[in-house]
Amino acid sequence: MQIRLSWQNLETGEWRTPVLNLPIALGRVFERMPSTVNGEKVSRIVLTGEKVSRFHGLITREQGNLMVTDTGSRNGILVNGIIQTRCCIQEGDTLQIGEYNITISFITRAFTVPNQKSSQISFSSQTDLPDSGISAPAISPQESFPPQSFLDSSQVSLTQLQATGLPIEQINYLTIGAGLGSFVWVDALRISGVKSDQIMALGMEDQPYTRYQRLCLNSQIPTYERLRSNSDSCPDNLWGWPSYALRESYTEWRQGKFFTALNLLWQVFAEPTFSQTYTPRSGDVFEAIDREANRIGWSKIYRYGRVKNIRKTTDGRYVIAYSYSTENRRDHGFIIAQYVHLATGYPAIQFLPDLQTYREQTQDFKSVVNAYEYHQHIYDHLEQSGGTVIIRGRGIVASRILQRLYEARVKNSQIQILHLMRSPKAQGNQFQKAKRTIENHFEFQPFNWPKACWGGDLRQQLEVANPQERLQLLEQWGGTTTANRKDWRNIINQGLRQGWYRITFGTVERVEPSPTGRTLTTIREHGLNAHLQLEADFIIDATGLDAKVNTNPLLKDLVVHYNLPLNALGRLSVAKDFELVELRNYPVENNTLGGRIYATGAITLGGSYAAVDSFLGLQYAALISLESLASISAPGVGKLKGWRSLLQWLKWVNNQPPN
Repeated sequence: MQIRLSWQNLETGEWRTPVLNLPIALGRVFERMPSTVNGEKVSRIVLTGEKVSRFHGLITREQGNLMVTDTGSRNGILVNGIIQTRCCIQEGDTLQIGEYNITISFITRAFTVPNQKSSQISFSSQTDLPDSGISAPAISPQESFPPQSFLDSSQVSLTQLQATGLPIEQINYLTIGAGLGSFVWVDALRISGVKSDQIMALGMEDQPYTRYQRLCLNSQIPTYERLRSNSDSCPDNLWGWPSYALRESYTEWRQGKFFTALNLLWQVFAEPTFSQTYTPRSGDVFEAIDREANRIGWSKIYRYGRVKNIRKTTDGRYVIAYSYSTENRRDHGFIIAQYVHLATGYPAIQFLPDLQTYREQTQDFKSVVNAYEYHQHIYDHLEQSGGTVIIRGRGIVASRILQRLYEARVKNSQIQILHLMRSPKAQGNQFQKAKRTIENHFEFQPFNWPKACWGGDLRQQLEVANPQERLQLLEQWGGTTTANRKDWRNIINQGLRQGWYRITFGTVERVEPSPTGRTLTTIREHGLNAHLQLEADFIIDATGLDAKVNTNPLLKDLVVHYNLPLNALGRLSVAKDFELVELRNYPVENNTLGGRIYATGAITLGGSYAAVDSFLGLQYAALISLESLASISAPGVGKLKGWRSLLQWLKWVNNQPPN
């Protein structure tokens, strides 16, 4: 059975809404809590404060009833305002433990971490490329790693690791993923005073933007096109100034393009009311990251490897089992770290079930593709021979595919585009007096979240919202949107007028090969009890990326092994400082400060911060987690304020190493 514990810290105002399996232990220190009750693994909730005991209480299910038991705490448990030692609790009851108010609710459709097959395209664990299923993985494991004794342990000793005979390294700070989330966290650590030899970034690609760049190119955003990102959202520049617009304007001015330079500055000051929102060119972003990577010594920090599992150690740290095998040799090892950062990004690409079924049955990976897969062959064929394309999805990726098809149509006018949508979009999302505009069933918003979500009123509002309000706000602010670009809107309107672009609404019932060797999509038309068959040469799925826990083997193992809570969106439940507090580790032999694990990016969506998967969102998470580390005097981490911040910015301007 799963229940949701919606709790609020009355001192800080922080809300969390974890979903957990019973039984559930509540208290300050994990290692003082049981690991099993009646043979079942115990879920654990960390509550801080002087009025919370190390092992304060236990929630169990006994003979069909939900029971809460005070396990000998100093300050007791209040159930609906009455002190109780042991009693039955119902849905809607409120527990008070120290400064925490905890509301009980049952989960009718509980989030689980199943082994079932889902509609997605995973990134290959060997190549980090979208695994379309065309070929088998390059390496198939020949031996069991890590050993079963490691996998079964909740805490691993150094002696146990040494007995394996495998290499063991120790480091203070380890980030897993080595992508943009890891890069931003490492950058903040370096600027805050941590030496490069105390940081390690473990991942599959040596450039932090490799996967992101690949996804951009596959979804038709070449280096000269612009990203959907803000001017001062600079992964290479923690301060955001000079912004991308200012830097680009300066470059244009030096080249004698004075009007272009002034227009860029006007765009930033006048957006979005009097001018189209400024966004940076993707190539400029990647070049800037290269510069910062060289400045902070990323090449010395990065380590090639694929993380298999994470376990706590008996001395209050974490051990990471990883593989760094190649085609010619097989190598494994362990890394022990005090502070771990999870920045695994999107582990999979969403893929519509009917299209996945088609590819499995036909083994046709050319006619039906995902927008994030490499699919240049489609545009080459269309430019040479023409044809019909069906697009599924209507977000920012679909808009880029449409623009690319329009460019192909300039070379060959015998190209037809059919946009298949599930239902019409008559009106945009509304929040208070603000309402998104709609045109041709596309909902417009400059970025994936309103600007105030990053650091304004909406961010503060989300932090203090109760669980139900938080979900409503995320639904209202988010959703499927695309940027309001005038040139792109002109393309769509032109296509509708001339008839080479059409929009159809309906629910897909099946996709199959047609008698002519093309694809045949059967749909039930929206609002009608009628069927329609759509024949096309190609189908492009532009429905997006997947970041749920069950799509990532590493996260799935952590959640299952340590009974970690998930939030209402099925992502990792993190605190306001992005810590996975249920994974906090204390040394067995004493009460000294132990290790901590932080998470960042899309895998944390659903918490107190909305824009987690943006450049600014990654920087915000990095700064907040570093404030947390500084507050516990983590080695080398200094507070980035005042003169220290100014000094580090001057070093950035002059391209000097942080320390």
